[in-house]
Amino acid sequence: MTDHLLQTARDWHRAGRGVAIATVVETWGSAPRGVGSLLIIDDTGRMEGSVSGGCVEGAVILEALDAIPQGTARLLDYGVSDDAAFAVGLACGGRIRVLVEPVGGAMPIPLLTALVDAITARQPIAYVTDLDGGPPTLADPAAYPERFRLDRSGVEDDARTFVAIHNPPLRMIVVGAVHIAQALLPMARACGFDPVLIDPRGAFGSADRFPGETILEDWPDAAMAALAPDSRTAVVTLTHDPKLDDPAIAATLRSGAFYLGCLGSKRTHAKRVDRLTADGFGADDIARIHAPVGLDLGGRAPAEIAVSIMAQVIATLRRPA
Repeated sequence: MTDHLLQTARDWHRAGRGVAIATVVETWGSAPRGVGSLLIIDDTGRMEGSVSGGCVEGAVILEALDAIPQGTARLLDYGVSDDAAFAVGLACGGRIRVLVEPVGGAMPIPLLTALVDAITARQPIAYVTDLDGGPPTLADPAAYPERFRLDRSGVEDDARTFVAIHNPPLRMIVVGAVHIAQALLPMARACGFDPVLIDPRGAFGSADRFPGETILEDWPDAAMAALAPDSRTAVVTLTHDPKLDDPAIAATLRSGAFYLGCLGSKRTHAKRVDRLTADGFGADDIARIHAPVGLDLGGRAPAEIAVSIMAQVIATLRRPA
């Protein structure tokens, strides 16, 4: 995630430094950094972030140093075919376009502050700017539903409107410190999720079994209330124990979590449905539950089941509803 760079840019400006934000707005071929990648530069040449992995950073910094006192945006284009390819081009191939926006000029301070505040509050928001020089604006997910669903910044079909998507970080809440969880949590992190493990049984959720993981030894109802699952959260229950799974399931069904998967056979799930129905949950609520959890890949080992769960989570996140 590069969102922290926007807060750094705001902090630098508040400290009295001239600042510019460089954003990759388009790529072709083997460009090393994706659309939406950020580089921030101050008026002394200090930088954080990257727009090319080192290929064109020097040239972008020089452009930014020129742009900061002027306050106007610059749209830069670099490719391997440039005459000075090895100096200011992509020697590894490909092509990128980079938008440089001085803070307080092309990027207004109130707009940057509102953007950073939304990101800090875990609110999805888009930064929309006109590559032909029009003023930037902010937009919510209703304006660009597909881009938010896919986490995909980019230029619109009009070839002039660039939309930078800022989604809250993805989270995965796993209830039950079992063998499957030992494989699932590292997979989730590798796929861009921040995993949290809930299990009140200290012998199960120990640091020895889950080194480096965030482990909550609370009962699931209390832990879920504190975590407050939202539209960027997946929840997986793995204990087989209704005393632990059911409170987490109920909390998830009352939340906006995009995914809920529950371990257990079809018979186990049928009993679960009976309990949920008795607690007042309707058919639409119960239809949100993926059970038995995971895609049917035919796997049986804990790591194979974890793969099937991770695949189903990603499919649910990325495929159209």
